[in-house]
Amino acid sequence: MKLLCFILISGACFFTLSSASAQGNSGKPMTNADSLEVKTLYFNALREKTIENLPTAVDLFNRVLQIDPANDAAMYELANLKKLQNDYPKAQQLLERAVTIAPDNTWYWSALADNYEKNNDIDKLENVFAQLIRLNPDKVDNYFDKANVYYHQKKYDEALQVYDQIEKLTGLSDDLLADRQKIYLKQNHTELAIDQLQKMIDANPVQIKYYLFLSELYSTNNSPEKALKVLQDAEKINNKNGLVHLALADIYRDKKDYESSYNELSVAFAIPDVDVDQKIKIVMGYLPKFPDPDAKASALELSRIITVAHPDEAKAWALYGDMLLQNGKTKDAKTMYQKSIALNNEVYDVQEQLVRIEIGENDDDNAIKDGENSLSYFPNQAWMNYLVGVAWLQKKDFNKAEGYLKNATSLELDDKELLSQSYSALGDCFHALNDSKNSDVAYDKALSYNPNNAFTLNNYAYYLSLRGEQLDKAASMSKRSNDLQPNNASFEDTYAWILFKQRDYAGARQWIEKALADDKTNSAVKSEHYGDIMFYLGNVDAAVENWKKAKANGDQSPVLDKKINERKYVE
Repeated sequence: MKLLCFILISGACFFTLSSASAQGNSGKPMTNADSLEVKTLYFNALREKTIENLPTAVDLFNRVLQIDPANDAAMYELANLKKLQNDYPKAQQLLERAVTIAPDNTWYWSALADNYEKNNDIDKLENVFAQLIRLNPDKVDNYFDKANVYYHQKKYDEALQVYDQIEKLTGLSDDLLADRQKIYLKQNHTELAIDQLQKMIDANPVQIKYYLFLSELYSTNNSPEKALKVLQDAEKINNKNGLVHLALADIYRDKKDYESSYNELSVAFAIPDVDVDQKIKIVMGYLPKFPDPDAKASALELSRIITVAHPDEAKAWALYGDMLLQNGKTKDAKTMYQKSIALNNEVYDVQEQLVRIEIGENDDDNAIKDGENSLSYFPNQAWMNYLVGVAWLQKKDFNKAEGYLKNATSLELDDKELLSQSYSALGDCFHALNDSKNSDVAYDKALSYNPNNAFTLNNYAYYLSLRGEQLDKAASMSKRSNDLQPNNASFEDTYAWILFKQRDYAGARQWIEKALADDKTNSAVKSEHYGDIMFYLGNVDAAVENWKKAKANGDQSPVLDKKINERKYVE
Protein backbone atom coordinates (compact mmCIF):
# COMPACT_ATOMS: atom_id res chain seq x y z
CA MET A 1 0.00 0.00 0.00
CA LYS A 2 2.86 2.37 0.66
CA LEU A 3 4.20 1.70 -2.83
CA LEU A 4 0.80 2.55 -4.33
CA CYS A 5 0.77 5.84 -2.45
CA PHE A 6 4.23 6.70 -3.74
CA ILE A 7 3.24 6.10 -7.36
CA LEU A 8 -0.05 7.92 -7.23
CA ILE A 9 0.95 11.20 -5.64
CA SER A 10 4.50 11.80 -6.79
CA GLY A 11 6.41 10.82 -3.70
CA ALA A 12 4.27 12.54 -1.05
CA CYS A 13 1.57 10.55 0.74
CA PHE A 14 -0.90 13.09 2.18
CA PHE A 15 -3.27 10.61 3.76
CA THR A 16 -3.15 11.06 7.54
CA LEU A 17 -5.77 11.16 10.25
CA SER A 18 -5.64 14.53 11.97
CA SER A 19 -7.27 14.98 15.37
CA ALA A 20 -10.15 16.75 13.65
CA SER A 21 -10.45 13.97 11.08
CA ALA A 22 -10.53 11.33 13.75
CA GLN A 23 -13.76 12.83 15.15
CA GLY A 24 -15.81 11.64 12.16
CA ASN A 25 -19.02 13.10 10.82
CA SER A 26 -20.84 13.66 14.12
CA GLY A 27 -17.88 15.00 16.08
CA LYS A 28 -17.48 11.61 17.78
CA PRO A 29 -14.34 9.53 17.28
CA MET A 30 -14.50 7.31 14.16
CA THR A 31 -14.64 3.62 14.74
CA ASN A 32 -11.97 1.34 13.42
CA ALA A 33 -14.43 0.27 10.73
CA ASP A 34 -14.95 3.91 9.70
CA SER A 35 -11.22 4.52 9.58
CA LEU A 36 -10.63 1.41 7.47
CA GLU A 37 -13.43 2.34 5.08
CA VAL A 38 -12.02 5.87 4.63
CA LYS A 39 -8.57 4.50 3.82
CA THR A 40 -9.99 1.99 1.37
CA LEU A 41 -12.12 4.61 -0.39
CA TYR A 42 -9.21 7.06 -0.54
CA PHE A 43 -6.75 4.65 -2.14
CA ASN A 44 -9.39 3.32 -4.51
CA ALA A 45 -10.04 6.93 -5.55
CA LEU A 46 -6.33 7.46 -6.18
CA ARG A 47 -6.24 4.32 -8.30
CA GLU A 48 -9.21 5.50 -10.40
CA LYS A 49 -7.55 8.89 -10.82
CA THR A 50 -4.35 7.22 -12.06
CA ILE A 51 -6.19 5.29 -14.77
CA GLU A 52 -8.04 8.54 -15.63
CA ASN A 53 -11.44 7.25 -14.55
CA LEU A 54 -12.12 10.70 -13.16
CA PRO A 55 -15.90 10.58 -12.52
CA THR A 56 -15.44 7.51 -10.32
CA ALA A 57 -12.48 9.13 -8.56
CA VAL A 58 -14.57 12.24 -7.81
CA ASP A 59 -17.38 10.08 -6.42
CA LEU A 60 -14.99 8.13 -4.16
CA PHE A 61 -13.30 11.27 -2.78
CA ASN A 62 -16.75 12.72 -2.03
CA ARG A 63 -17.63 9.53 -0.15
CA VAL A 64 -14.43 9.94 1.91
CA LEU A 65 -15.55 13.45 2.88
CA GLN A 66 -19.05 12.25 3.76
CA ILE A 67 -17.57 9.91 6.34
CA ASP A 68 -14.63 12.17 7.29
CA PRO A 69 -15.45 15.84 6.52
CA ALA A 70 -12.06 16.99 7.83
CA ASN A 71 -9.96 14.77 5.53
CA ASP A 72 -7.63 17.38 4.06
CA ALA A 73 -5.89 14.92 1.71
CA ALA A 74 -9.20 14.06 0.04
CA MET A 75 -10.01 17.77 -0.22
CA TYR A 76 -6.70 18.39 -2.00
CA GLU A 77 -7.16 15.55 -4.46
CA LEU A 78 -10.79 16.45 -5.12
CA ALA A 79 -9.80 20.10 -5.66
CA ASN A 80 -7.29 19.05 -8.33
CA LEU A 81 -9.98 17.04 -10.09
CA LYS A 82 -12.32 20.03 -9.96
CA LYS A 83 -9.61 22.12 -11.63
CA LEU A 84 -9.44 19.61 -14.45
CA GLN A 85 -13.18 20.18 -14.88
CA ASN A 86 -12.58 23.98 -14.82
CA ASP A 87 -14.65 24.21 -11.65
CA TYR A 88 -12.29 26.63 -9.94
CA PRO A 89 -14.83 28.01 -7.42
CA LYS A 90 -15.40 24.52 -5.96
CA ALA A 91 -11.66 23.79 -6.04
CA GLN A 92 -11.02 27.03 -4.15
CA GLN A 93 -13.53 26.12 -1.43
CA LEU A 94 -11.89 22.72 -0.92
CA LEU A 95 -8.34 24.12 -0.80
CA GLU A 96 -9.30 26.89 1.62
CA ARG A 97 -10.71 24.21 3.95
CA ALA A 98 -7.60 22.05 3.47
CA VAL A 99 -5.12 24.81 4.48
CA THR A 100 -7.26 25.55 7.55
CA ILE A 101 -6.98 21.92 8.65
CA ALA A 102 -3.31 21.49 7.61
CA PRO A 103 -1.73 24.98 7.59
CA ASP A 104 1.83 23.64 7.28
CA ASN A 105 1.32 21.75 4.03
CA THR A 106 3.11 23.61 1.22
CA TRP A 107 1.37 21.53 -1.47
CA TYR A 108 -2.00 22.85 -0.36
CA TRP A 109 -0.83 26.46 -0.28
CA SER A 110 0.80 26.15 -3.72
CA ALA A 111 -2.37 24.67 -5.19
CA LEU A 112 -4.41 27.45 -3.61
CA ALA A 113 -2.02 30.06 -5.07
CA ASP A 114 -2.54 28.55 -8.52
CA ASN A 115 -6.30 28.72 -8.01
CA TYR A 116 -6.25 32.36 -6.96
CA GLU A 117 -4.06 33.23 -9.95
CA LYS A 118 -6.47 31.50 -12.32
CA ASN A 119 -9.34 33.53 -10.79
CA ASN A 120 -7.19 36.69 -10.78
CA ASP A 121 -7.87 36.99 -7.04
CA ILE A 122 -4.72 39.03 -6.40
CA ASP A 123 -5.55 40.26 -2.90
CA LYS A 124 -5.85 36.73 -1.49
CA LEU A 125 -2.49 35.79 -2.98
CA GLU A 126 -0.69 38.08 -0.56
CA ASN A 127 -1.42 35.80 2.43
CA VAL A 128 -0.72 32.63 0.45
CA PHE A 129 2.82 33.70 -0.42
CA ALA A 130 3.34 34.91 3.12
CA GLN A 131 2.50 31.39 4.32
CA LEU A 132 4.77 29.79 1.73
CA ILE A 133 7.62 32.05 2.87
CA ARG A 134 6.88 31.02 6.48
CA LEU A 135 7.14 27.37 5.52
CA ASN A 136 10.14 27.79 3.17
CA PRO A 137 12.03 30.93 4.23
CA ASP A 138 14.96 30.16 1.92
CA LYS A 139 12.94 29.67 -1.27
CA VAL A 140 13.53 32.87 -3.25
CA ASP A 141 10.74 32.31 -5.81
CA ASN A 142 8.10 32.81 -3.13
CA TYR A 143 9.53 36.22 -2.28
CA PHE A 144 9.46 37.27 -5.92
CA ASP A 145 5.87 36.06 -6.17
CA LYS A 146 4.87 38.04 -3.09
CA ALA A 147 6.59 41.17 -4.41
CA ASN A 148 4.78 40.70 -7.71
CA VAL A 149 1.47 40.61 -5.85
CA TYR A 150 2.34 43.91 -4.17
CA TYR A 151 3.28 45.33 -7.58
CA HIS A 152 -0.11 44.47 -9.05
CA GLN A 153 -1.78 45.90 -5.94
CA LYS A 154 0.27 49.07 -6.51
CA LYS A 155 1.83 48.62 -3.07
CA TYR A 156 5.20 49.66 -4.40
CA ASP A 157 6.91 50.38 -1.09
CA GLU A 158 5.91 46.97 0.26
CA ALA A 159 7.28 45.34 -2.91
CA LEU A 160 10.59 47.17 -2.46
CA GLN A 161 10.79 45.89 1.11
CA VAL A 162 10.43 42.34 -0.17
CA TYR A 163 13.17 42.98 -2.72
CA ASP A 164 15.38 44.08 0.15
CA GLN A 165 14.73 40.70 1.78
CA ILE A 166 15.64 38.95 -1.46
CA GLU A 167 18.90 40.88 -1.71
CA LYS A 168 19.87 39.72 1.77
CA LEU A 169 19.27 36.13 0.68
CA THR A 170 20.90 36.14 -2.76
CA GLY A 171 22.73 39.37 -3.28
CA LEU A 172 21.90 41.72 -6.14
CA SER A 173 20.84 39.91 -9.32
CA ASP A 174 19.70 41.01 -12.77
CA ASP A 175 16.12 39.92 -12.05
CA LEU A 176 16.09 41.88 -8.82
CA LEU A 177 17.59 44.88 -10.57
CA ALA A 178 14.99 44.78 -13.34
CA ASP A 179 12.07 44.43 -10.92
CA ARG A 180 13.27 47.32 -8.80
CA GLN A 181 13.72 49.43 -11.93
CA LYS A 182 10.13 48.72 -12.89
CA ILE A 183 8.88 49.99 -9.54
CA TYR A 184 11.12 53.05 -9.48
CA LEU A 185 9.76 54.06 -12.88
CA LYS A 186 6.17 53.52 -11.72
CA GLN A 187 6.90 55.82 -8.80
CA ASN A 188 8.55 58.34 -11.11
CA HIS A 189 11.76 57.86 -9.14
CA THR A 190 13.96 57.79 -12.22
CA GLU A 191 16.91 59.08 -10.24
CA LEU A 192 16.77 56.02 -7.95
CA ALA A 193 16.73 53.71 -10.97
CA ILE A 194 19.69 55.54 -12.47
CA ASP A 195 21.55 55.54 -9.16
CA GLN A 196 21.10 51.80 -8.73
CA LEU A 197 22.37 51.08 -12.25
CA GLN A 198 25.33 53.37 -11.75
CA LYS A 199 26.18 51.46 -8.56
CA MET A 200 26.03 48.21 -10.53
CA ILE A 201 28.40 49.68 -13.12
CA ASP A 202 30.78 50.91 -10.45
CA ALA A 203 30.77 47.46 -8.81
CA ASN A 204 31.05 45.61 -12.16
CA PRO A 205 32.74 47.99 -14.61
CA VAL A 206 33.28 45.31 -17.27
CA GLN A 207 29.66 44.08 -17.24
CA ILE A 208 28.35 45.65 -20.46
CA LYS A 209 24.73 44.72 -19.78
CA TYR A 210 24.48 47.34 -17.03
CA TYR A 211 25.63 50.04 -19.44
CA LEU A 212 22.93 48.87 -21.86
CA PHE A 213 20.28 49.02 -19.11
CA LEU A 214 21.36 52.53 -18.14
CA SER A 215 21.49 53.83 -21.70
CA GLU A 216 18.00 52.48 -22.35
CA LEU A 217 16.77 54.18 -19.19
CA TYR A 218 18.25 57.50 -20.32
CA SER A 219 16.75 57.06 -23.79
CA THR A 220 13.26 56.37 -22.50
CA ASN A 221 13.51 59.45 -20.30
CA ASN A 222 14.48 61.81 -23.13
CA SER A 223 18.17 62.05 -22.28
CA PRO A 224 19.78 60.88 -25.54
CA GLU A 225 23.10 62.61 -24.92
CA LYS A 226 23.52 60.83 -21.58
CA ALA A 227 22.53 57.56 -23.21
CA LEU A 228 25.12 58.13 -25.93
CA LYS A 229 27.83 58.87 -23.35
CA VAL A 230 27.08 55.64 -21.46
CA LEU A 231 27.25 53.59 -24.67
CA GLN A 232 30.49 55.25 -25.73
CA ASP A 233 31.96 54.30 -22.34
CA ALA A 234 30.80 50.72 -22.91
CA GLU A 235 32.36 50.70 -26.37
CA LYS A 236 35.71 51.69 -24.89
CA ILE A 237 35.54 48.71 -22.55
CA ASN A 238 34.45 46.22 -25.23
CA ASN A 239 34.20 47.39 -28.81
CA LYS A 240 33.25 43.88 -30.00
CA ASN A 241 29.95 43.80 -28.15
CA GLY A 242 27.32 43.81 -30.91
CA LEU A 243 24.49 44.91 -28.63
CA VAL A 244 26.38 48.11 -27.83
CA HIS A 245 26.70 48.89 -31.54
CA LEU A 246 23.00 48.14 -32.12
CA ALA A 247 22.09 50.48 -29.27
CA LEU A 248 24.39 53.16 -30.69
CA ALA A 249 22.70 52.71 -34.07
CA ASP A 250 19.34 53.40 -32.41
CA ILE A 251 20.67 56.52 -30.69
CA TYR A 252 22.13 57.92 -33.92
CA ARG A 253 18.96 57.11 -35.85
CA ASP A 254 16.88 59.02 -33.29
CA LYS A 255 19.28 61.93 -33.68
CA LYS A 256 18.77 61.67 -37.49
CA ASP A 257 22.48 60.94 -37.96
CA TYR A 258 21.71 58.18 -40.45
CA GLU A 259 25.26 57.70 -41.67
CA SER A 260 26.57 57.03 -38.15
CA SER A 261 23.56 54.79 -37.47
CA TYR A 262 24.28 52.70 -40.55
CA ASN A 263 27.98 52.47 -39.68
CA GLU A 264 27.13 51.11 -36.23
CA LEU A 265 24.74 48.58 -37.77
CA SER A 266 27.49 47.44 -40.13
CA VAL A 267 29.81 46.82 -37.20
CA ALA A 268 27.13 44.98 -35.21
CA PHE A 269 26.12 42.82 -38.18
CA ALA A 270 29.72 41.66 -38.66
CA ILE A 271 29.79 40.25 -35.11
CA PRO A 272 28.65 36.59 -35.08
CA ASP A 273 27.51 36.75 -31.43
CA VAL A 274 24.60 39.01 -32.34
CA ASP A 275 21.55 36.84 -33.04
CA VAL A 276 20.99 36.31 -36.76
CA ASP A 277 17.22 36.63 -36.38
CA GLN A 278 17.63 40.04 -34.78
CA LYS A 279 19.75 41.14 -37.73
CA ILE A 280 17.23 39.81 -40.24
CA LYS A 281 14.45 41.69 -38.46
CA ILE A 282 16.44 44.93 -38.78
CA VAL A 283 16.98 44.40 -42.51
CA MET A 284 13.27 43.69 -42.99
CA GLY A 285 12.61 47.04 -41.33
CA TYR A 286 14.04 48.69 -44.44
CA LEU A 287 11.32 47.25 -46.69
CA PRO A 288 8.70 49.94 -45.99
CA LYS A 289 11.24 52.51 -47.24
CA PHE A 290 11.61 50.79 -50.64
CA PRO A 291 11.93 51.75 -53.47
CA ASP A 292 14.17 54.46 -52.03
CA PRO A 293 17.59 53.56 -53.57
CA ASP A 294 19.51 54.37 -50.37
CA ALA A 295 17.29 52.06 -48.33
CA LYS A 296 17.63 49.27 -50.91
CA ALA A 297 21.41 49.66 -51.03
CA SER A 298 21.70 49.66 -47.22
CA ALA A 299 19.53 46.57 -46.87
CA LEU A 300 21.54 44.82 -49.57
CA GLU A 301 24.91 45.51 -47.93
CA LEU A 302 23.70 44.59 -44.44
CA SER A 303 22.29 41.32 -45.71
CA ARG A 304 25.64 40.57 -47.38
CA ILE A 305 27.43 41.19 -44.08
CA ILE A 306 25.08 38.73 -42.37
CA THR A 307 26.20 35.95 -44.73
CA VAL A 308 29.83 36.65 -43.81
CA ALA A 309 29.09 36.54 -40.09
CA HIS A 310 26.73 33.54 -40.35
CA PRO A 311 27.88 31.46 -43.36
CA ASP A 312 26.11 28.32 -42.12
CA GLU A 313 22.69 29.97 -41.74
CA ALA A 314 20.40 29.16 -44.66
CA LYS A 315 18.11 32.04 -43.74
CA ALA A 316 21.01 34.49 -44.11
CA TRP A 317 21.62 33.44 -47.72
CA ALA A 318 17.89 33.51 -48.45
CA LEU A 319 17.65 37.07 -47.12
CA TYR A 320 20.63 38.13 -49.23
CA GLY A 321 18.93 36.58 -52.25
CA ASP A 322 15.76 38.54 -51.52
CA MET A 323 17.66 41.82 -51.27
CA LEU A 324 19.59 41.12 -54.47
CA LEU A 325 16.28 40.47 -56.18
CA GLN A 326 14.93 43.77 -54.85
CA ASN A 327 17.98 45.47 -56.36
CA GLY A 328 17.42 43.85 -59.76
CA LYS A 329 20.40 41.48 -59.47
CA THR A 330 18.52 38.37 -60.49
CA LYS A 331 21.48 36.21 -61.45
CA ASP A 332 23.25 36.82 -58.14
CA ALA A 333 20.00 36.25 -56.24
CA LYS A 334 19.70 32.86 -57.92
CA THR A 335 23.13 31.86 -56.58
CA MET A 336 22.21 32.91 -53.04
CA TYR A 337 18.98 30.90 -53.12
CA GLN A 338 20.94 27.86 -54.29
CA LYS A 339 23.32 28.27 -51.33
CA SER A 340 20.40 28.59 -48.93
CA ILE A 341 18.75 25.43 -50.25
CA ALA A 342 22.05 23.53 -50.05
CA LEU A 343 22.15 24.34 -46.32
CA ASN A 344 18.46 23.69 -45.67
CA ASN A 345 16.11 22.22 -48.26
CA GLU A 346 13.08 22.35 -45.97
CA VAL A 347 12.10 25.96 -46.63
CA TYR A 348 9.57 26.01 -49.46
CA ASP A 349 9.48 29.77 -50.17
CA VAL A 350 13.17 29.85 -51.08
CA GLN A 351 12.69 27.01 -53.54
CA GLU A 352 9.77 28.78 -55.19
CA GLN A 353 11.83 31.94 -55.60
CA LEU A 354 14.61 29.95 -57.27
CA VAL A 355 12.25 28.24 -59.74
CA ARG A 356 10.56 31.55 -60.58
CA ILE A 357 13.94 33.03 -61.48
CA GLU A 358 14.85 30.02 -63.61
CA ILE A 359 11.59 30.27 -65.55
CA GLY A 360 12.14 33.99 -66.01
CA GLU A 361 15.57 33.20 -67.49
CA ASN A 362 14.02 30.53 -69.77
CA ASP A 363 16.19 28.00 -67.93
CA ASP A 364 13.45 25.40 -68.23
CA ASP A 365 15.62 22.34 -67.59
CA ASN A 366 16.79 23.60 -64.20
CA ALA A 367 13.32 24.93 -63.37
CA ILE A 368 11.96 21.43 -63.93
CA LYS A 369 14.80 19.76 -62.00
CA ASP A 370 14.58 22.11 -59.01
CA GLY A 371 10.79 22.31 -59.13
CA GLU A 372 10.27 18.55 -59.20
CA ASN A 373 12.83 18.16 -56.41
CA SER A 374 10.86 20.69 -54.36
CA LEU A 375 7.63 18.81 -55.04
CA SER A 376 9.22 15.63 -53.68
CA TYR A 377 9.28 17.45 -50.31
CA PHE A 378 6.21 19.66 -50.77
CA PRO A 379 3.88 17.77 -53.15
CA ASN A 380 0.81 19.82 -52.25
CA GLN A 381 2.22 23.24 -53.16
CA ALA A 382 -0.09 24.53 -55.88
CA TRP A 383 2.20 27.31 -57.08
CA MET A 384 5.14 24.94 -57.56
CA ASN A 385 2.94 22.59 -59.58
CA TYR A 386 1.97 25.58 -61.72
CA LEU A 387 5.58 26.68 -62.20
CA VAL A 388 6.77 23.22 -63.19
CA GLY A 389 3.79 22.99 -65.55
CA VAL A 390 4.81 26.28 -67.18
CA ALA A 391 8.39 25.01 -67.58
CA TRP A 392 7.15 21.88 -69.36
CA LEU A 393 4.82 24.06 -71.46
CA GLN A 394 7.79 26.18 -72.55
CA LYS A 395 9.64 22.98 -73.50
CA LYS A 396 6.57 22.01 -75.54
CA ASP A 397 5.95 18.80 -73.60
CA PHE A 398 2.26 19.57 -73.39
CA ASN A 399 1.12 16.31 -71.81
CA LYS A 400 3.46 16.70 -68.83
CA ALA A 401 2.54 20.37 -68.57
CA GLU A 402 -1.14 19.45 -68.49
CA GLY A 403 -0.61 17.07 -65.55
CA TYR A 404 1.14 19.64 -63.35
CA LEU A 405 -1.28 22.43 -64.25
CA LYS A 406 -4.27 20.25 -63.40
CA ASN A 407 -2.60 19.47 -60.06
CA ALA A 408 -2.35 23.20 -59.39
CA THR A 409 -6.07 23.74 -60.00
CA SER A 410 -7.03 20.81 -57.77
CA LEU A 411 -4.75 21.84 -54.89
CA GLU A 412 -5.84 25.48 -54.73
CA LEU A 413 -9.46 26.58 -54.53
CA ASP A 414 -9.18 30.14 -53.18
CA ASP A 415 -6.22 31.84 -54.90
CA LYS A 416 -7.97 33.37 -57.90
CA GLU A 417 -4.74 34.61 -59.46
CA LEU A 418 -3.20 31.14 -59.41
CA LEU A 419 -6.38 29.57 -60.76
CA SER A 420 -6.58 32.13 -63.55
CA GLN A 421 -2.93 31.59 -64.54
CA SER A 422 -3.23 27.80 -64.34
CA TYR A 423 -6.34 27.59 -66.49
CA SER A 424 -4.82 30.05 -68.95
CA ALA A 425 -1.73 27.82 -69.29
CA LEU A 426 -4.02 24.81 -69.68
CA GLY A 427 -5.73 26.69 -72.50
CA ASP A 428 -2.34 27.07 -74.19
CA CYS A 429 -1.67 23.33 -73.71
CA PHE A 430 -4.98 22.23 -75.19
CA HIS A 431 -4.53 24.60 -78.13
CA ALA A 432 -1.11 23.10 -78.83
CA LEU A 433 -2.71 19.64 -78.66
CA ASN A 434 -5.36 20.75 -81.20
CA ASP A 435 -8.09 20.34 -78.59
CA SER A 436 -10.02 23.55 -79.30
CA LYS A 437 -13.03 22.61 -77.19
CA ASN A 438 -11.07 22.09 -73.97
CA SER A 439 -8.85 25.04 -74.81
CA ASP A 440 -11.87 27.38 -74.93
CA VAL A 441 -13.27 25.91 -71.69
CA ALA A 442 -9.94 26.48 -69.93
CA TYR A 443 -9.64 30.06 -71.17
CA ASP A 444 -13.20 30.82 -70.07
CA LYS A 445 -12.41 29.46 -66.61
CA ALA A 446 -9.25 31.55 -66.47
CA LEU A 447 -11.24 34.69 -67.24
CA SER A 448 -13.95 33.75 -64.73
CA TYR A 449 -11.29 34.00 -61.99
CA ASN A 450 -9.67 37.13 -63.43
CA PRO A 451 -11.53 38.97 -66.21
CA ASN A 452 -8.54 41.31 -66.57
CA ASN A 453 -5.92 38.65 -67.27
CA ALA A 454 -4.44 40.45 -70.26
CA PHE A 455 -2.38 37.54 -71.59
CA THR A 456 -5.35 35.19 -71.47
CA LEU A 457 -7.50 37.74 -73.28
CA ASN A 458 -4.85 38.10 -75.97
CA ASN A 459 -4.10 34.41 -76.47
CA TYR A 460 -7.74 33.34 -76.43
CA ALA A 461 -8.64 36.07 -78.93
CA TYR A 462 -5.75 35.20 -81.25
CA TYR A 463 -6.53 31.49 -81.33
CA LEU A 464 -10.21 32.20 -82.06
CA SER A 465 -9.14 34.44 -84.94
CA LEU A 466 -6.87 31.76 -86.36
CA ARG A 467 -9.88 29.45 -86.42
CA GLY A 468 -12.10 32.23 -87.77
CA GLU A 469 -14.59 31.61 -84.93
CA GLN A 470 -16.45 34.03 -82.60
CA LEU A 471 -14.65 37.01 -84.11
CA ASP A 472 -16.79 39.55 -82.28
CA LYS A 473 -15.88 37.94 -78.95
CA ALA A 474 -12.24 37.79 -80.05
CA ALA A 475 -12.24 41.48 -81.00
CA SER A 476 -13.77 42.47 -77.66
CA MET A 477 -11.20 40.47 -75.69
CA SER A 478 -8.30 41.74 -77.77
CA LYS A 479 -9.35 45.35 -77.41
CA ARG A 480 -9.64 44.84 -73.66
CA SER A 481 -6.11 43.40 -73.47
CA ASN A 482 -4.77 46.49 -75.25
CA ASP A 483 -6.63 48.77 -72.87
CA LEU A 484 -5.04 46.88 -69.94
CA GLN A 485 -1.53 46.88 -71.43
CA PRO A 486 -1.12 49.64 -73.99
CA ASN A 487 1.86 49.69 -76.35
CA ASN A 488 2.28 45.93 -76.21
CA ALA A 489 3.31 45.00 -79.74
CA SER A 490 2.02 41.42 -79.54
CA PHE A 491 -1.38 42.51 -78.27
CA GLU A 492 -1.61 45.19 -80.96
CA ASP A 493 -0.73 42.65 -83.63
CA THR A 494 -3.49 40.32 -82.37
CA TYR A 495 -6.08 43.08 -82.59
CA ALA A 496 -4.87 44.04 -86.07
CA TRP A 497 -5.21 40.42 -87.22
CA ILE A 498 -8.74 40.10 -85.81
CA LEU A 499 -9.77 43.31 -87.59
CA PHE A 500 -8.23 41.86 -90.77
CA LYS A 501 -10.33 38.72 -90.31
CA GLN A 502 -13.39 40.98 -89.90
CA ARG A 503 -12.42 42.71 -93.18
CA ASP A 504 -11.83 46.03 -91.44
CA TYR A 505 -8.60 46.59 -93.37
CA ALA A 506 -8.24 50.27 -92.53
CA GLY A 507 -8.55 49.54 -88.81
CA ALA A 508 -6.20 46.59 -89.21
CA ARG A 509 -3.58 48.81 -90.85
CA GLN A 510 -3.78 51.36 -88.04
CA TRP A 511 -3.16 48.67 -85.38
CA ILE A 512 -0.46 46.75 -87.25
CA GLU A 513 1.50 49.98 -87.73
CA LYS A 514 1.21 50.61 -83.97
CA ALA A 515 2.48 47.07 -83.38
CA LEU A 516 5.46 47.53 -85.69
CA ALA A 517 6.30 50.86 -84.06
CA ASP A 518 6.28 49.25 -80.61
CA ASP A 519 8.03 46.05 -81.72
CA LYS A 520 11.66 45.65 -80.66
CA THR A 521 12.16 42.16 -82.09
CA ASN A 522 11.92 42.54 -85.90
CA SER A 523 9.01 40.12 -85.79
CA ALA A 524 8.52 38.16 -89.02
CA VAL A 525 4.86 37.48 -88.13
CA LYS A 526 4.03 41.16 -87.79
CA SER A 527 5.72 41.99 -91.11
CA GLU A 528 3.79 39.22 -92.84
CA HIS A 529 0.52 40.46 -91.32
CA TYR A 530 1.32 43.97 -92.51
CA GLY A 531 1.83 42.61 -96.02
CA ASP A 532 -1.49 40.74 -95.88
CA ILE A 533 -3.32 43.89 -94.81
CA MET A 534 -1.65 46.06 -97.46
CA PHE A 535 -2.61 43.54 -100.15
CA TYR A 536 -6.29 43.92 -99.31
CA LEU A 537 -5.90 47.68 -99.24
CA GLY A 538 -4.79 47.41 -102.87
CA ASN A 539 -1.10 48.23 -102.36
CA VAL A 540 0.49 45.07 -103.78
CA ASP A 541 4.03 46.50 -103.88
CA ALA A 542 3.89 47.33 -100.17
CA ALA A 543 2.47 43.88 -99.50
CA VAL A 544 5.32 42.11 -101.32
CA GLU A 545 7.89 44.38 -99.66
CA ASN A 546 6.64 43.37 -96.19
CA TRP A 547 6.40 39.67 -97.10
CA LYS A 548 10.04 39.82 -98.18
CA LYS A 549 10.90 41.56 -94.92
CA ALA A 550 9.19 38.71 -93.04
CA LYS A 551 11.28 36.19 -94.96
CA ALA A 552 14.46 38.13 -94.19
CA ASN A 553 13.50 38.11 -90.49
CA GLY A 554 13.36 34.32 -90.44
CA ASP A 555 9.99 33.14 -91.78
CA GLN A 556 10.75 30.25 -94.17
CA SER A 557 7.21 28.97 -94.73
CA PRO A 558 6.16 27.77 -98.22
CA VAL A 559 2.99 29.87 -97.95
CA LEU A 560 5.08 33.02 -97.54
CA ASP A 561 7.21 32.07 -100.58
CA LYS A 562 4.03 31.56 -102.59
CA LYS A 563 2.75 35.02 -101.57
CA ILE A 564 5.99 36.61 -102.73
CA ASN A 565 6.24 34.66 -105.97
CA GLU A 566 2.59 35.06 -106.94
CA ARG A 567 2.30 38.61 -105.52
CA LYS A 568 -1.03 37.83 -103.88
CA TYR A 569 -2.47 36.83 -100.54
CA VAL A 570 -2.63 33.09 -99.90
CA GLU A 571 -4.43 31.46 -96.93
